Amino acid sequence: MIDQTLDLTLFDRVVVTGSMSAAARELGLSLAVVSKRLGLLEQRLGVRLLNRTTRKQALTEEGQVFHGCCQRILAEIAEAERLMTRQAGTVGGVLRISAPRAFGRRHLTPLLVAFREWHPDVKVHLSLSDQWVDLVAHGIDVAIRVGTLPDSSLVAQELAPNYRVLVASPAYLQQRGTPRDVGDLRQHDCILFGNSPHGDWRFVSQSETLRVQVPDTYVVDDGDTAHELALHGAGITQKSIWDVGDDIQAGRLARVLPSLRILAAPLHAVYPHSRHIAPRTRVFVDFLRDRLRATWRWPQD
Repeated sequence: MIDQTLDLTLFDRVVVTGSMSAAARELGLSLAVVSKRLGLLEQRLGVRLLNRTTRKQALTEEGQVFHGCCQRILAEIAEAERLMTRQAGTVGGVLRISAPRAFGRRHLTPLLVAFREWHPDVKVHLSLSDQWVDLVAHGIDVAIRVGTLPDSSLVAQELAPNYRVLVASPAYLQQRGTPRDVGDLRQHDCILFGNSPHGDWRFVSQSETLRVQVPDTYVVDDGDTAHELALHGAGITQKSIWDVGDDIQAGRLARVLPSLRILAAPLHAVYPHSRHIAPRTRVFVDFLRDRLRATWRWPQD
């Protein structure tokens, strides 16, 4: 039974990591052992699970069905471990996290250090990317996300509030003047960013929605670049308070039209399912929610 469980885990990691060599490194086994056990597993089942070449691998139809079964079985085992771990009062194992780059560097990394002080048996694998990551395909336990969550198969838990603000450097505002209303933004250099950036900026003021088409002075595909441009006096941009809050406090950036609100989705922790969530994931999400909400200090109005 133990050997069979190892084979299921081995096959799952080969599929998730994309190669036998990557699975071998993750499991602390030699490539030869992984290859042999996978071959014996296919022999025992009487089907080919993977089509393999020297450069790539692909699941067969039987392999796809078997991998789904493996995930369900391993999830049940993880659930049993969670119950035992909860009783023992310990949390351990590898915690795989995905988060946006800027948020991960500024806010998540110091919290990870604090989390491991409480749970030293947890190992953290952190992936920072602004791209949408498939949690199941990449074996991610929990992802930190901002914005709409279209995948209904995922479970989302709100971590903390979020809203966007207009910011510019004090030097820029001293040179070009500070906008007094939304219409003034048309006369300023504006920094747009995102996959499909546009200059249609919308605000809420006393329950009224205001819209303005701002100049696309700078258009970039990366939020960090827009942030740096603003710091260097390039113009006005809108960013999450989580990205620029420290710069506002330090005086490196100043809020523009602070009475206006720019609605934004809260920070969420997202994971594939709630029924079989690992103890380390559950404890980490609770820890993150408590810490982020405790440090929230920016009023909405």
